[in-house]
Amino acid sequence: IHQIVEELAIVADIPKPKIGISPTNVPNAFAYGRTKRSGHVCVTQGILNTLNRDELKAVLGHEISHIKHNDMAITTIVSAIPLVCYYIGMSFMFSGYGDNDNGGTAIIGVLAMVAYFIGQLLVLFLSRVREYYADEGSVSLGCRPEHLASALYKLVYGAATAPEQEIKDIEGTKAFFVTNITDARKEFNSLSQLDLNHDGTIDAEEMALIRESKVDIDTR
Repeated sequence: IHQIVEELAIVADIPKPKIGISPTNVPNAFAYGRTKRSGHVCVTQGILNTLNRDELKAVLGHEISHIKHNDMAITTIVSAIPLVCYYIGMSFMFSGYGDNDNGGTAIIGVLAMVAYFIGQLLVLFLSRVREYYADEGSVSLGCRPEHLASALYKLVYGAATAPEQEIKDIEGTKAFFVTNITDARKEFNSLSQLDLNHDGTIDAEEMALIRESKVDIDTR
């Protein structure tokens, strides 16, 4: 793992992130840190038992791209904006009763709450966009797209088949993971449609068929 992370960090032109291993058997990985110099990459024991070296490198490339793009800091700052709107809204909507200006403060409160809900949608949109950029970043660091797709396929399968108690034990940290562990079955059903030969992986030929639009994906 240290060798892979160091190779990727050199290509990404960032300091080598610190590495952690979580003992959970649910296969996944995540990155965190305020800046590029304080970056950390954590993998679970489950992912080490599930992926081959190329697939693991592609996932680590995804996480290092998050660090390179300062995604953690950006997401934290943007997430604070709707939180501020929420507190403003609550303060204005439930204060000043009995004052002549009560109607005005209530309107400000309602507008702040509307801004809060819009802000939450923007945070979700930003989060999804950053994930796409991290996927692209993994490829730009030299990882093959089929290795990343195959890794995600195995990760969602691992989460979908994991004991329910193991999923509950790490539910509070799922926002950090590269895949959504609680929606794994739905994601597995979508990715399994790309596994045309049903060998448990997604190879370059299957990815080529996707690019040429010869495969219809049902994402329901």
